[in-house]
Amino acid sequence: MAMRCFCLLLVLLLALDVCEGDRGREWAHHGASMFADLTPNEMRDVRDYLQGQPELGLTAARGKSLKKNSILLMELHLPRKHEALRALDRGQAKPMRQARVVVQFGNQSQPNITEIIVSPLPFPTSYREKTFKGDKPIRFESRPITEAEYSHIIDILQKITAKVHKVLFETTGGFSFHNCTDRCLTFADIAPRGLESGERRTWIMLQKFVEGYFIHPVGFEVLVNHKDLNPERWTVEKVWYNGQYFDKVEELADQYEKGTLEKVKLPDHDDKDLYSTYIPRGHSNTRTDIHGPKLVEPQGPRYHVDGNFVEYAGWSFAFRVRSSVGLQIFDLRFNGERIAYEVSLQEAIAFYSGDTPAAMQTKYIDAGWAMGTLDYELAPGIDCPEIATFLDLHHYYDTDKPVHYKNALCVFEMTTGMPLRRHFNNNFQGGYNFFGGLENHVLVLRTTSTVYNYDYIWDFLFYQNGVMESRVSATGYIHATFFTPNGLHYGSKVYNYVLGNLHTHLIHYKVDLDIAGRKNSFESMNLKYVNFTNSWSHKHSVVQSKLVKTQHQTERGAAFRFGKKFPRYVHFYNPNEKNKWGHQKGYRIQYNSHADSVLPRGWMEENGISWSRYPLAVTRHKDSEPTSSSIYTQNDPWEPVVSFEDYIRNDESIINQVRPIVTNNSTHSQTQNRSFATMDGIAIV
Repeated sequence: MAMRCFCLLLVLLLALDVCEGDRGREWAHHGASMFADLTPNEMRDVRDYLQGQPELGLTAARGKSLKKNSILLMELHLPRKHEALRALDRGQAKPMRQARVVVQFGNQSQPNITEIIVSPLPFPTSYREKTFKGDKPIRFESRPITEAEYSHIIDILQKITAKVHKVLFETTGGFSFHNCTDRCLTFADIAPRGLESGERRTWIMLQKFVEGYFIHPVGFEVLVNHKDLNPERWTVEKVWYNGQYFDKVEELADQYEKGTLEKVKLPDHDDKDLYSTYIPRGHSNTRTDIHGPKLVEPQGPRYHVDGNFVEYAGWSFAFRVRSSVGLQIFDLRFNGERIAYEVSLQEAIAFYSGDTPAAMQTKYIDAGWAMGTLDYELAPGIDCPEIATFLDLHHYYDTDKPVHYKNALCVFEMTTGMPLRRHFNNNFQGGYNFFGGLENHVLVLRTTSTVYNYDYIWDFLFYQNGVMESRVSATGYIHATFFTPNGLHYGSKVYNYVLGNLHTHLIHYKVDLDIAGRKNSFESMNLKYVNFTNSWSHKHSVVQSKLVKTQHQTERGAAFRFGKKFPRYVHFYNPNEKNKWGHQKGYRIQYNSHADSVLPRGWMEENGISWSRYPLAVTRHKDSEPTSSSIYTQNDPWEPVVSFEDYIRNDESIINQVRPIVTNNSTHSQTQNRSFATMDGIAIV
């Protein structure tokens, strides 16, 4: 089971100049460390420094109390672009390294979330508060959920399920949550946590805790209000069981005892017939006792990795895996000339439809789950070829020390199985004049994010002809809910009492192009038919296609809305630099998708994902507009701290300007997760 989504393909339009030489390579190599993720030592130094500041009053993050001041997240704070370019383009000193730290201030009269920039690294001596565009405050209720809060959720679920133990035990075939030892129930918590800003109440659904428990709902869902920092004051606001709502848990238990409840009896199963395992089923004519094809490097790798700097076939770039979001590359060059300053994942969402309260509330905005930290160890021969170079990562999220992720990123070269180009020149006499062909090899930079049930495989691919592709493949398990007859309007039945829910995926990318310099412009191209008199036969007409270019001058004019016809080609170019044929140097973005928006414009949660209105939007570069989303959007999409719409509202000129691009890629996955479609887009921040 897998969905594959091809999201960003940068196609070389016009020839680039030859390599700038060793000096440019040395500067690129020299500057790559500016973008390297924080080292474990840097993380510890920042932690020790902040914990030594008495005014902050920081305590351990893993303490069970919610009324505490603690570090939630620590990651690299990127330098300003113009400062980084001094090192990359002139070989000057690199700007000082800084850390971005998210602090939860829960132990005060007005709890809040504050972001702090700590510098310089590795020996910090100062910190300052980071603000967002428009000085938007961060509500404490918008914070991501932590292990401490989960421990209290488990506690209240123990109390809740104790009251309906008989209901659950008898209807699930002996499974329980309360005082469970063997046949246990587990839970999934749904987000966003409420229906308006400032709330923190979550629908939680129970599942059988077996392999693939994501597709084993038992028909019990409960709404818990956990806004109060004293878990003893948490309350149950609503209960749902097999299509029926109850105001109290006791009401459900009472009706079950009286026999007035519409009961459900789930089918029994054991490990041998568990439908959710990855054990192959059915008959196959392919032998499984011998290996399939494998990649080999007969004379060793042809790419070079040094820290976070990579070189391959004319390409060079720096990379990082941002803890909050994921894979990013910087200073992308081909033949020594920069193509893009940044190409980075910004956000991934999955919005669901359904009949149960949990299903209709499920609108996952994955940066809110620290998607970048969910990149676990890659399996050689499955996640990456055995010949790949595996690299370790370190994250600092909801912890008190750096956490080591072994082999969480890989780099490898592979053949595509399709020639890059070839020609058989037939002599029409049973032979040929000549044959020419080039084998198509690409370099792949890969990591994964296991966000609950889904496993996202993130790839950047680099072709030898100057094409760069961004691709995400989604696999794992579907997010399923309990089947009700009305649920067939929102999905398909995939097993007894299991509904595979209709849902839509959107992925957002930022692409900051610097083609032959920073002063780039943007145009779209379409084809139209022209009809004119045939110049060599005047009584006839010629009808043919003509290329029509449209120069887009402002941000609003370059924000293409879903539902509107998208241009056939979108072209980013430098109006001041030409190749030897007199054409302006440029790249185009190639899209493959039929995706659409996930909610009507301005509808509640849609405000938090305003980037999803556009398959492509273009803005001028600003260091104050670095990302299109934040880790707080998941739990407060109604009044988001970061709103992409704010970046294009002033409708600035994009003619001959510096500008980043954010691409927007979506996959629609319906019902059984068997059908898929792709969408590539760009939106610029």
